Amino acid sequence: MMTELSFTLAELAAQLDAELRGDPAQVISGLATLQDAGAGQLSFLANPQYRKFLEGSQAGAILLTAADAEGFTGNALIVPNPYLAYAGLSHQFDRKPKAPVGIHPTAVVDEGAQVDATASIGPYAVIEAGAQIGANVTIGAHCFVGARSVVGEGGWLAPRVTLYHDVRIGKRVVIQSGAVLGGEGFGFANHKGVWQKIAQIGGVTLGDDVEIGANTTIDRGALSDTIVGNGVKLDNQIMIAHNVQIGDHTAMAGCCGISGSAKIGKHCMLAGGVGLVGHIEICDNVFVTGMTMVTRSITEPGSYSSGTAMQPAAEWKKSAARIRQLDDMARRLQQLEKRLAAVTPSGDAPSDA
Repeated sequence: MMTELSFTLAELAAQLDAELRGDPAQVISGLATLQDAGAGQLSFLANPQYRKFLEGSQAGAILLTAADAEGFTGNALIVPNPYLAYAGLSHQFDRKPKAPVGIHPTAVVDEGAQVDATASIGPYAVIEAGAQIGANVTIGAHCFVGARSVVGEGGWLAPRVTLYHDVRIGKRVVIQSGAVLGGEGFGFANHKGVWQKIAQIGGVTLGDDVEIGANTTIDRGALSDTIVGNGVKLDNQIMIAHNVQIGDHTAMAGCCGISGSAKIGKHCMLAGGVGLVGHIEICDNVFVTGMTMVTRSITEPGSYSSGTAMQPAAEWKKSAARIRQLDDMARRLQQLEKRLAAVTPSGDAPSDA
């Protein structure tokens, strides 16, 4: 039976080092949005577009900046960054079950594997020879950890995660269901129209505090390892090809596709559906907007986009037709410029008369 988690507003204020305005004895037993929160729940205002819901919110208390709290009469915790405060408190109300320590009777663990006594190995998991499972690691049901792979201290693998051989994972890494690390990279040599497979003999190396979303794939390197730095966050259904390097604390939203040997710097953000061609480099502190196709290296920090924004279909068809005409229009413009230059005396500007 799940026990209810609850805290007084005073207790939460102490945890956050927040200024408390209102009833310190107010009990908070959950988190919710401004629109949906009830009397026993805590909410937050982080995005200005939701300010319209503040006054009508039924929340027991709200995380606010000092500026947003001006004139607000309800219970509030005043913090510099409400979204960051919410992120911290979210763990207090997390009801994710805790796996029992030990090896489930149905798990298959090779005698040559090393499993720390504090680890949890779930039902039907397979741990191959030479694998190392660190302290306080959770390996969910039906996971596969290949030969010589390493899962560092505090790692958490949801059910049905697959780690091929020679995958090395740092500390406190979270990997969601269906993710596959260390699959063979897409490497073939063409001989007279026939594709010859290239053995992928590298591995995959992940730093500490990495999170991998559901059904994301990270291919092993062809020669050296595919490398994911410390603190990297990857959303669901992302494709990382062989020999890619991702710098520390870079984040990618769902459905990004990173081609082989691309190198991405530190503290970058790639929005949903971004694609990178292979063998290019992205410097540190780059933001790439959704659905952008990156076809060349980026050497300066900043925000980058490609493609066209959404329009009503009829307008888009007209724009597409104009785009098809651009090459012809450019050639005609060049011809007109040459003719104009031929009939205009050197140094004289054409007259409007």
